Amino acid sequence: MDELVKLVAGKLGIADDKAKLAVETVVGFLKKKLPAPLASQIDGLLSGGGGGIMGKAAGLLKGLGGPPEQK
Repeated sequence: MDELVKLVAGKLGIADDKAKLAVETVVGFLKKKLPAPLASQIDGLLSGGGGGIMGKAAGLLKGLGGPPEQK
């Protein structure tokens, strides 16, 4: 999760503690809204073991399909 916190802090120009609160808020929201099989993988994704978070997120989200079609 530290990698994501640093990314958010850097992109938004905010302190790490505020970025951590933002990330924790979003992660909590996702855990409540995602289907259980995906929600249960969030902690493992954020633990940082083996590979960067962005690569893991891309792999996890790959099976969800593409962006919604525009009409």
